[in-house]
Amino acid sequence: MHSLYPKIEPFDQQHLNRGSLHQIYIEQCGNKNGIPVVFLHGGPGAGCNEQHRCYFDPAIYHIILFDQRGCGRSIPKGELSENNTAALVEDVDAIREHLGISQWLIFGGSWGATLGLIYAQNYPQRVSGMILRGVFLGRPQDIDWAYSSRGAAQLLPQAWHNLVESLPVELQQKPLQHIYQQLINSDEAISRDMFFKLQQWESAILNIQPYQPPGEDATINKNPAIIQIHYSVNNCFIDQNPILKQIDKVRDIPMQIIHGQYDFVCPVEQAWLLSHYCPKAKLSVINTAGHLASEPLIIDALIAATIAFYEKLSAQH
Repeated sequence: MHSLYPKIEPFDQQHLNRGSLHQIYIEQCGNKNGIPVVFLHGGPGAGCNEQHRCYFDPAIYHIILFDQRGCGRSIPKGELSENNTAALVEDVDAIREHLGISQWLIFGGSWGATLGLIYAQNYPQRVSGMILRGVFLGRPQDIDWAYSSRGAAQLLPQAWHNLVESLPVELQQKPLQHIYQQLINSDEAISRDMFFKLQQWESAILNIQPYQPPGEDATINKNPAIIQIHYSVNNCFIDQNPILKQIDKVRDIPMQIIHGQYDFVCPVEQAWLLSHYCPKAKLSVINTAGHLASEPLIIDALIAATIAFYEKLSAQH
């Protein structure tokens, strides 16, 4: 079994101006002369953390992490203006160019896999390979799976009921737009209540400990949830260019796809479809795992994939 590499500190941290509004936080770790790999975090909205540095051998890899628009240490925090998928794709390539990297490995899970695939479809020549976990294709049915009564709600009916019970009956089948309006409501009590309900629903589908709302006076950060629902209500900003419609653009990119059989957030069908259309993809379905990158068997598979790519890329040079 592979476990995470020891804690590592960045050798460089900076912000990159993007347009007139956004400043993107970027950090670099590991071996500056090593194999470049960019970590694409999930959410959308989640941001990067210290653990994300530790999927890669720092002696081998030049590890680049960044917080997407409005996320983590990027500023302004929680900003929705000029925050869409096309802008994020251009940010990824601007970071590559800014750091003087000609080609890099893409490492992304969940929404990070979505963004990685769209980036690769736009810049296939810049991608040496892809390691994708918990694949999310961003189709309307994939969004509905998480946020309508016809998906994960049928596996977790009590948790779904807790999310939608206060909504008008006619909105309970497809409540996403109404959830969003409550989440961004100027009435803080309404907004906090919906935020807590969303956290409890996500805890259920992620199969983690139930979310316990903090006290009334506690400070909470709603930005990640707002960004995530902002993308969801807008069909991830890709309804004009669905990933599978453009799959030929990435067919020749080597991919390692890792997916938990019991992923209740992104059903394994999405990973299977991607591997089906991409002959250079290797799909590993982890029989007892779910969606989280922090599950031991998922960590093992991801680190094995980084080692395999190192061996493959080293053999080519």
